[in-house]
Amino acid sequence: MNRRVVVTGIGCVTPIGIGKNKFWESLKTGVSGIDYITKFDTEGYATKIAAEVKDFNVEDYIDKREAKRMDRFSHFAVAASKMAVEDGKLNVEEINSERFGVILGSGIGGMETLEDQSRKLFNKGPKRISPFFIPMMISNMGSGQVSIALGAKGPNTTVVTACASATNAIGEAFRTIQNGDADIMVTGGSEASVTPLSIAGFCSMKAMSTNNDDPKKASRPFDVNRDGFVMGEGAGILLIEELDHAIKRGASIYGEVVGYGANADAHHITTPAPDGEGAARTMSIALKDANINYDDIDYINAHGTSTLYNDKFETAAIKTVFKDHAYELSVSSTKSMTGHLLGAAGGIESIACIMCIKQGIVPPTINYETPDPECDLDYTPNVAKTREVNYALSNSLGFGGHNATVIFKKYE
Repeated sequence: MNRRVVVTGIGCVTPIGIGKNKFWESLKTGVSGIDYITKFDTEGYATKIAAEVKDFNVEDYIDKREAKRMDRFSHFAVAASKMAVEDGKLNVEEINSERFGVILGSGIGGMETLEDQSRKLFNKGPKRISPFFIPMMISNMGSGQVSIALGAKGPNTTVVTACASATNAIGEAFRTIQNGDADIMVTGGSEASVTPLSIAGFCSMKAMSTNNDDPKKASRPFDVNRDGFVMGEGAGILLIEELDHAIKRGASIYGEVVGYGANADAHHITTPAPDGEGAARTMSIALKDANINYDDIDYINAHGTSTLYNDKFETAAIKTVFKDHAYELSVSSTKSMTGHLLGAAGGIESIACIMCIKQGIVPPTINYETPDPECDLDYTPNVAKTREVNYALSNSLGFGGHNATVIFKKYE
């Protein structure tokens, strides 16, 4: 457990930009990626908005023939992973491939493929189902396709814990290196669930914003007028490795992974435990794992979904764990700009934490206009803040009561 783990590469496909630089620039300047859904006709849907990935050409990253045998969530995963490896200047032919692994998260997996093939079954019969249906649809195929694309023969796992998937994946990849089972891992999450059935399902739950008249302002975490989350899609991938391994190959280091916490609310299938009891415990577990005090944390990238209970209870959890220091912290929800990427959310939000540490800039929570008396922390309203950040914490809280927290540190 003494092996140190550092971040050496970043790759992302997001609604506010493809690639690390575009994504970070959009976060800093408060760009919203939310607009009207273009992928299908939303007539009859209560929610008509989402944060779709724009200007993504899969053939820039994957051979056309191979791409046809993958779901969109795998496209995102492979593309972002290749970006992370390129960003980390990793020559995979010069490392031990058996010590190079992949752990990714996806809450829903190949939903687009599932819907497409279901329509074929009901309209044209079972003989028209693609032989690639199953390997395109199953959630583990994101990590499987990444390992094939990169030649990574080490540990290969997929985490499915709803909206906590990517954060759990990063935590488990961190543990894999700490425990000596690998030297370098590709980790994070990918999701492509802006689909007719997925949107209809969340509409039926009344979980999503119906602010269709003003899409850019629909996601408003911690604001008293919030009315639900906005669906997003994309992938966020980190290249992480054991410190000595990174130093020996001359890698540039963004920051260090130092703490991981995971637990369960054991309360309800969708509603968080009252006062964020489970979220408070997972943050405490991560702090203990990092061997730091609560007042060492400078920034929290909150789960901050823009739903009534999540924002209220996560705020309560932060105050439980951080006591008076909660009011000294910078907090933000980047979901105000990216929407909620479900199982990929923790991937792009961990990237936000790493870049925050590296650049000394806290991204804002946009659309924060009317404070909620029960949400009374510094949510970095509307404008980014310059601040030295030595430790940043990222929360992800998923349906089923899954909670996960990772902590990143400035590398010294």
